[in-house]
Amino acid sequence: MSFIRFNPWREEYKKPFGAIKENDLARLSIEVIAEDVLQVFLVIHKDGRDEQRVLMTEKENNFYSYRYFFNQGKGLYYYHFEIHTKRDNQVAIDYYGASQEGGEGRLFSRPEDTWNFQITCYRQEEKTPDWYREGIFYQIFPDRFYNGNEDKRINSPKPNTFIYASEEDDPLYVKGADGDILRWDFFGGNLQGIIKKIPYLKKLGITGLYLNPIFEACSNHRYDTSDYFKIDPVLGTEEDFKELVEALHQNDIHVILDGVFSHVGQNSRYFNVNGSYGKSEGAYRNRYSPYFSWFNFIDYPDNYESWWGIKDLPEINKNDQEFQRFIFGKENSVLTKWNQLGVDGWRLDVADELPDKFIEGIRKNLDMFDEKVLIGEVWEDASNKISYNVRREYILGEHLQGVMNYPLRAGTIALLNEQQRPEAVAKSWTRLYENYPKDVFFNNLNNIGTHDTERILTMLGNHVKKLDLAFGLMFLFPGIPCIYYGDEAGLTGGKDPENRKFFPWNRMNYEIYDHAKRWIDYRKDNRAILEGDLSFFYTDNLFGILRRYENEYVAMLMNPTNYPKKVNGNLKFIAEETPMIQEIQKRLVNRTLNENSYILISSKQKEQSISRLQAITEVTKK
Repeated sequence: MSFIRFNPWREEYKKPFGAIKENDLARLSIEVIAEDVLQVFLVIHKDGRDEQRVLMTEKENNFYSYRYFFNQGKGLYYYHFEIHTKRDNQVAIDYYGASQEGGEGRLFSRPEDTWNFQITCYRQEEKTPDWYREGIFYQIFPDRFYNGNEDKRINSPKPNTFIYASEEDDPLYVKGADGDILRWDFFGGNLQGIIKKIPYLKKLGITGLYLNPIFEACSNHRYDTSDYFKIDPVLGTEEDFKELVEALHQNDIHVILDGVFSHVGQNSRYFNVNGSYGKSEGAYRNRYSPYFSWFNFIDYPDNYESWWGIKDLPEINKNDQEFQRFIFGKENSVLTKWNQLGVDGWRLDVADELPDKFIEGIRKNLDMFDEKVLIGEVWEDASNKISYNVRREYILGEHLQGVMNYPLRAGTIALLNEQQRPEAVAKSWTRLYENYPKDVFFNNLNNIGTHDTERILTMLGNHVKKLDLAFGLMFLFPGIPCIYYGDEAGLTGGKDPENRKFFPWNRMNYEIYDHAKRWIDYRKDNRAILEGDLSFFYTDNLFGILRRYENEYVAMLMNPTNYPKKVNGNLKFIAEETPMIQEIQKRLVNRTLNENSYILISSKQKEQSISRLQAITEVTKK
């Protein structure tokens, strides 16, 4: 009988943990205990290439080891093990590969059924400026934040739209029989409104803004760009934008814009179905338009490729060189203009729709300027994403510096609603940590709510205590926390448009606000949260997150259930046992957590006696 074990999350089996830089070495070691071991092979291949079978060297304590040189370039490498033993005078072959949940693998009987472990190989570290890495971000949907006009008038109302009677009204679409929106709705939030609310943002502790699109468009969300070089008149003027950027920077707040480069609006300057930009302007009206090559017409002019089949959003051919020069050329391009006006970075909408070469071109433009940041909208594990039958290179270097962390939101909701056990969530997030280059993981924009998702409070059943736990996870997780406007004020809502209500300035939930403010302050005050390594611990019902930096640590143990739970010495740590882990175990053993509560401890309390737990100034939310 053989005993075989390999766990890439433990240093004795794989070193270093996680992703590997191009041309670096990684030691892979598998434990094999059997009466007669003949040979052990590492079977490894780079994505799209043939397998290599490498004979592993026997080491002490029944380990077989090999140091693999990642010299075939950036990309994904997949591997498993092949173990040859002698049983009953015959050669037996076992195949050891990855398990579905991650961490320790399992045995397979046939090579074709064996799941491979993944190693991400990247080209370069993605160092981002301190202002970003240490930031607290806030996402604003401009029309729904604040109207800065003294008389509350709406700037430049658009034709065939409607304006709400009050800011307390619920958003509502007016749709036709075919489901198309007949009238866009506006509340009148604008750039001056953001300027006037800088004191609010500053007091909350915000150091960065991510703005949904601000360029001229027909809709209220502005993902149907009409003119990339013009601020939407409903929001204000270019002078208003310059004033906003200057005011934000004076208050140590940076700003990232939403780059929507996959498609434009059908009534844009570039396509111009309704002729609002001139009877012979735009690709739809003129085959000789300078924008004609941007689009793919099937039967000119009415049949054309559009984003996800939505005729209102003609899709752009991102391989068109004229469009590329228009967006990210060195001179007179969209990016160059707004970067020169002080924009600090960009979030790329639907990065899946942008070819890697296009993203690389955007990155090169940003690299011409100091301390710019490039983040992409990717909803899944960005390390192994396949889009349009192409393995993407988002996070392997020279492309995105980070992505929006939607897996954090998904796991948080599943955990707090008891849809997944703590162990499963811990392992899924550890697998994500393993797959990302460390810098990219720490550059991710962490969100528990955005304009594309139901409000987090609604998803948690309007449970304020659970929302506090969700904030805790977002602020303790590696990456940059980003609050969706109004989540800190208690806004609720389902799918669009319910998730895009106007900010409740006159009816804020200050209990929720205080929770968010406390987490912001706590994060800023702890170096372990900003730079520390990540690991998780759990019981059948409790979930813990641990951040470690040198000799410092912060650990939170939460009870997401609706019943009190006691720690009976049964905490399971994914991290290897160390004196620090032992100390944390001692500090938490025999503690009782009330329903939907947490215990937060840190190394700053180490000087206090472990036997005097009741005297330790730990935060226990009840």
